[in-house]
Formats: sequence, structure tokens, C-alpha cells
Amino acid sequence: MRLGLMLGYWGAQPNDPIDLVREAEQLGYDSAWFAEAYGSDVFSPLCWVGARTSRIKLGTAVMQISARTPACVAMTAATIDHLSKGRLILGMGVSGPQVVEGWYGQPFPKPLARTREFVEIVRKILRREEPVEYAGKHYPLPVPGGTGLGKPLTLIVHPLRSHIPIYLGAEGPKNVALAAEIADGWLPLFVSPFRFGIFEEPLRGMKDGFEIAATVVVNINNDIAQALMPIKASLAFYMGGMGAPQQNFHVNLLGRMGFGEPVARIQELFLSGRRAEAIAAVPDEIADEISLVGPPERIRERLGPWLESPVTTLIAGTQDPAVLRLLAEELL
Repeated sequence: MRLGLMLGYWGAQPNDPIDLVREAEQLGYDSAWFAEAYGSDVFSPLCWVGARTSRIKLGTAVMQISARTPACVAMTAATIDHLSKGRLILGMGVSGPQVVEGWYGQPFPKPLARTREFVEIVRKILRREEPVEYAGKHYPLPVPGGTGLGKPLTLIVHPLRSHIPIYLGAEGPKNVALAAEIADGWLPLFVSPFRFGIFEEPLRGMKDGFEIAATVVVNINNDIAQALMPIKASLAFYMGGMGAPQQNFHVNLLGRMGFGEPVARIQELFLSGRRAEAIAAVPDEIADEISLVGPPERIRERLGPWLESPVTTLIAGTQDPAVLRLLAEELL
């Protein structure tokens, strides 16, 4: 199993994480990842650390496809991949209707079809085999209407790699199945090594070499209850604040994992403004299964189920160099 470092949203802790990334690189970590929502963008901090490292791969987990056109993403990916000497992993996802329609001003319907078209166009541009034309419903090129002067074009830059790895962030069964079909890897969120059976059917179509890079919060603390608190707070926020009451992909995922009843209560409490109660309502079992917390010996013991799972890269969510060293000692 490879190790990655999840740096999350830069705006959550607006500092320079380069010392942590360099520590990870020195220890042999395979990748470092940033995220975006509606604060810091995902590419700027990635370039910031990429310019001051030399080996560690640079991942987006995840870039929101509604924020950019496929051509913009292909141009950005080709540029960063050149500058970093072939280290980019392009993780992307659809986000949710609240962000897509409320923030980016784009329609959310047909997320699977939009994702398929997006990936196809990005890959077509990077292959640079011919001027790009695409007769899609969501991203037609050249766009119909307008002046009528649109012209099929070819990327001016010759990509360092004509195939930059694309991973999809996905939670629903159809979206996970799409990742297995068209992508090079899958970026799951809130995954438990004890409940991977729910993904067996969606992942049936994955190809040889398909990567599963799972983000796992890791927290060294002798007080397990205290160590679980940030995970429980994050879960409560995602159950209540990262999705509409009638459509929340994270709620649906936890329901399929067998936690439907407590998750419904968490969502209800959070949306009614009772956030502290919502956090307290998160069962320890949920938070513990999707994370690695406790004293070092407990974390070592609980690494076992992850090693036996289909996960190929464990992306550690941490700001603690001691966590980086502990995982490296055990896995690298």
C-alpha cells in the first residue's frame, strides 16, 4: 500500500504546509493532495508545494468540474504536469447541487453524463491527435449558436504525458461504477475497510491497475473519545451542511453502510441549528471505522483491515509529523 498526505482545503488553515509535504516526501510518501469547495482553489496550493518538492506526486481531491471547462482543465493539467516533471494526478468530481448551482451558477442535472463528457474531452485534448471537436450534449465543441465562428483547435503545448491519470471522487453506486469504467482511479470519502462489500458490484468493471486512494483521518491521542471528536464534527457537518435536506450524497452513503437511523437524526439536529447535539449524536462506531485514532499501538493494530481492503493508497488526513512517521514506519 502506498501512502499519501491529505492537506484538504487550504483556507481552513491558511498557512504554508511545505514543511509537512517535504517531511512526507523524505519519508517516501507517494502523493500529496489538496481539495476545493467554495474557498481556496485546488490548483494554486498544489503548484505552491510542487515548486518546492521534486518527487512526491501532486493530486487534486477533488477538482470540481463545474468550476472550469474541459479545455481549461486540460490546459491547466498539461502545464502543471510539465512544470512538475510528470507528477500530476487529476482527481475530479461533480460536487453537489448546492455548490454547483448556488456558487458556480451551472446546472447540476445529469452529473454522470456530464462527467463522462468532461473526461472524454480532457483526454482528447491531451492526446493532441487532431483539432478538437465534440458532439456532446453538455460540452459541445465548437459550441453551437453564438457567432458561428467557433473553430476546432489543437492544444499548443505538447503534453509531457498524453495520458495524465484521472481519478473520480464518487460516492453513489452509479458514480463509483463510472469511475471503474472510465477513470484510472477512485477517490472514496467516508469509506470503511469493514464495509467494502457495498462497493463490490459498482467496482466490478475496474481495469487492471485501477487505483483506490482513500482519505483516512489519522489522529494520535491516548484519549480515544477525544481523538474521535474532529471526525465526528466533520461527519456532522457533511451530513447536515454539505448537501440539501432532500438530496445529500453523504447521508445516502452512510445509509448504505448501515447507519441510516443515526444519520437521519444527525442531519435533523444539524439543520435545526443544534450543531453540538448533532456532533454528539454521531456514533463512535461510524467515526472509528472511517479513521485511524488512538495511541500508536492501536493505530498499528487497526491498519490491518485497511491492508486487507482493496485500497491501494491510504491518504492520511493529518497535520502531525508524528503521524507521518508512524505510518511510514509501518507501511513503507
